[in-house]
Amino acid sequence: MVRDKFEPPHRICERYSTFSWLYSDDTSVAIVEKDAHAAAKIHFLENITADTRKYRGIHPIEALQSHQESLGKLVQKALCSLPPVEQNGSTDGAVASHILLRTGDPTRRRLPDFISVTRGPGMRSNLSVGLDTAKGLAVAWQIPIVGVHHMQAHLLTPRLVSALDSSAPTDDIQPKFPFLSILVSGGHSMLVHTKSLLDHEILATTADIAIGETLDKSARLILPESVMESANTTMYGKLLEKFAFPNGLADYADYQPPKNRGEEVVKRDNDTWGWAFTTPYANTRDLKFSFSSVSSMVSKIMSDKIKSDVEVTQGERVTLARESMRVCFEHLASRTIIALEHLQKQSKFSRRRQVVDTLVVSGGVAANRFLMTVLRSFLDVRGFPDVQVIAPPPYLCTDNAAMIGWAGIEMFEAGYSTDLSSRAIRKWTLDPSAQDGGILGAEGWIRGDEVDL
Repeated sequence: MVRDKFEPPHRICERYSTFSWLYSDDTSVAIVEKDAHAAAKIHFLENITADTRKYRGIHPIEALQSHQESLGKLVQKALCSLPPVEQNGSTDGAVASHILLRTGDPTRRRLPDFISVTRGPGMRSNLSVGLDTAKGLAVAWQIPIVGVHHMQAHLLTPRLVSALDSSAPTDDIQPKFPFLSILVSGGHSMLVHTKSLLDHEILATTADIAIGETLDKSARLILPESVMESANTTMYGKLLEKFAFPNGLADYADYQPPKNRGEEVVKRDNDTWGWAFTTPYANTRDLKFSFSSVSSMVSKIMSDKIKSDVEVTQGERVTLARESMRVCFEHLASRTIIALEHLQKQSKFSRRRQVVDTLVVSGGVAANRFLMTVLRSFLDVRGFPDVQVIAPPPYLCTDNAAMIGWAGIEMFEAGYSTDLSSRAIRKWTLDPSAQDGGILGAEGWIRGDEVDL
C-alpha cells in the first residue's frame, strides 16, 4: 500500500540522476540523468550476459550466479562515470553529496539522487540480488530507492529515447499519454492502453506462450546446426531474423499485407514445399493472442522431414523462417487493428475524447525490422495511416538498466519511492483494475506529493 510519510528530498532540484540495474539473463547497470528541461543523458550503460549457450536458452541458476559475480564489478565500474561535482564555488548541497573514488582520481563525483532497481515481475532469487544491493547503497549514501516494474519500464522507453534526442524540443517528451503499446519479448506478449504513468489497461495477452518464446523455439528447429554451434548468444529469435532476411529490408520490401479480414483468414499453401501455416484465431475478433501453434507447426514440419528421411534444404529453411515470422507478426498486427477500432469507437462516446495516435512497440522482439514493416503496412491499409509507430533503437529494446533508470525517474518525479523493507515480486500486473491493484498495488510504496496522474 502507498504510505504518505516520506517527502522526497529532491523535488525542487533542477535535475534527477539515478543508478539503476536490471536482471533477466543479463546483469545491467546504468547511470541516467534528466535535467530541468526534460533532456536526458545516459552516463553509463553496460550489460554482462550469463553464458547459457549449452542450455540453448535462459537457465535460472546460471543467471543467478552470473548476477552475483557481475553486479559488484559493474557498479564499481559505473562509479567512474558519475558526473563530477560542478565547480561553482558552493560549499553545501552538491559538495556534501559526493564521493571520492579509491583510484586516486581527485575528482569529486556527484552522488545520484536515488537508486532505481528492478523489483518485479520475475524470479525472486535473481531480483533480490539487485534489490539488496540497492538497499545497501541507499543506506550508505542516505538516498531513496525506487522499485521499478519491469514492464512499465519497457512501455516508457520511447519517452527516454525522446528525452535523449538533443534535436527534439525540450519540455516535450514523446509520446504523450495516452498511447497504445505492444509489449513483445521472450516472456510477454501484451497489448496495453497506456493512459498515464500508472494507468495501463491490458487489452490483450497471450493465451499460451509469448511471441519471443515461439520465435526462439522455431529458430532452434529451423536454423542449421552450424549456425547454432557458432552462435555467441541465446537470442535465437534475432538469429532467425538474420537467417531469414540476410539483406534486411531488401528481402521483404515487396511485402503486401492482407487488406481485410477476408484476405487475412485465407490459408496460404506452399506449393514448393507442401506445407502451410494456419493463422491463429483466424475466424474470431477476440482480443487475445496465441503463438504456440506456430512453433508446433514448425516442429511437425521438421519431424515429418526427418521421419521421411528427406533433407531440409537451405531454401526451405529460409522459407520456413520467413513464414513463421510472418504468421506471428500478422497475428499481432491483426489484434492491434481490432484494438484500435475498439478505442476509436470508445473515443466517439467519451467526453474527454482521448484519441490514440501513437503505437509504441517495446521489448526484445521490437528490434525485429520485419515486425515494424508488417505493423506499418497493416495500419496503412486498414484505415490507420495517421497512427505513428515508434520503437526504441535495438540496444534499448532488449532488457537494459537505462530503461529502469528512466522509469524510476518518472516515478520519483511523480512523488514515489520504495520502502527499504520491500521485497522482490514474482507476479506483478500493470493494470490497476487487476486483483493485485497493478503497479501501486504492491506493498512498500512511499508517496510524497499528491499528484494528479
